Amino acid sequence: MLTRFLQPRTDAAYALVRTVAGIMFAFHGFQKLSGVLTEFQPPVGSQLWFGGIIELVAGLAIAAGAFTSWAAFLASGTMAVAYLQFHWKLDLGARFFPGVNQGELALLYSVLFLYVACRGGGRWSLDHRRRAAAPASDGR
Repeated sequence: MLTRFLQPRTDAAYALVRTVAGIMFAFHGFQKLSGVLTEFQPPVGSQLWFGGIIELVAGLAIAAGAFTSWAAFLASGTMAVAYLQFHWKLDLGARFFPGVNQGELALLYSVLFLYVACRGGGRWSLDHRRRAAAPASDGR
């Protein structure tokens, strides 16, 4: 019974997840770049600064559903690097666990954005609108 109720809403739920995750990701980037609500602002040109640029731009693209697969793939890779380099650090001791190394969010973003990259923008996205508005190819 619950499946019958939820099944017709999967596109809307996916759009909500994609949009909220994209906005949250973009805010992390904005926060890094502007120093708003944080005590740390990375130096311009540093690896963390470039990460902030990727978070801001890719997050906005993911939220809007514009070039979604590309933006989400870049975001997924960025978060995989963040998790490996800054959280786990390839330590096979207690730091292996995300709850200990404080990498839950980076790991979750990495996996979620990999899924978004595979699925694309979905029905409620700018990508979908762009494809629908494009003239049909006649195969020539």
